[in-house]
Amino acid sequence: MTHTYTPFGVCSRRISVDIEDGIIKDCSFLGGCNGNTTGVAALVKGMRAEDAVKKLKGIDCNGRGTSCPDQLAICIEEALEKE
Repeated sequence: MTHTYTPFGVCSRRISVDIEDGIIKDCSFLGGCNGNTTGVAALVKGMRAEDAVKKLKGIDCNGRGTSCPDQLAICIEEALEKE
């Protein structure tokens, strides 16, 4: 199941995550710091969705109160709720 999320408070404009049987199969960001978002997306592929949320939730970017990884955690949580 692919879930698309519109993040707030960060540079990226859209996050898409594909989760099957609790495992992240694919992840992509539109916008944001290309190297960082590409790296985060690559790292979470194959990871249990719940584990990714635990590792990413609460990461802050320059005092914004959120970050692209934190927004990805929210996206994953929403996807899991809909699953």
